[in-house]
Amino acid sequence: MVVNGSVVSGLEALLKRKATPAHRAGLDAILGAWGTFGGSHDGRRLAYVLATAYHETAGTMQPVAEYGSDAYKRTLYDIAGRDPARARLMGNTQPGDGVRYAGRGFVQLTWKNNYALAGRKLGLDLVARPDDALKPDIAARILMAGMAEGWFTGKTLATYIDGGTCDWKGARRIVNGTDKADLIAGYARRFHAVIGDVA
Repeated sequence: MVVNGSVVSGLEALLKRKATPAHRAGLDAILGAWGTFGGSHDGRRLAYVLATAYHETAGTMQPVAEYGSDAYKRTLYDIAGRDPARARLMGNTQPGDGVRYAGRGFVQLTWKNNYALAGRKLGLDLVARPDDALKPDIAARILMAGMAEGWFTGKTLATYIDGGTCDWKGARRIVNGTDKADLIAGYARRFHAVIGDVA
């Protein structure tokens, strides 16, 4: 898919500079997944997906691995870390799983159970190959299908953006509670201003 000029314009307005080839490649992957997994032609939903990717990738629009050392990831996600019960509940049952199944992608796919779910949904073995979640086409499919179908928190794009409803701030609950909800809502509004209502 060729990157839509209005999407590039929206990104450049946020960046306050020209988009790089890497930005364009990331946008291209996301727009390709939108065509397959978006489930709607609602430009507001696409704007929110782009805003989420922009935030989660620190503006790079490239899939990223979760920041932090292996020791940090072991502390957060391993059975030997600070919350072994949660680690087991989320499928991280072996030492090293905390590092192996730390966050990756356009959204931070985290925990072995979530890699297994995404893999099943997409017909991939992400448990055996978690680094595949860093490939732009796969990361874009995870982002799009995950937000459309509610993989991350049970909330979907349609929960917050549908028909006459457009809750930019509440939509953060699709991925991560209310963390940075106002900031991401602002990004979404700016993308939507250039994309329009139908994408």
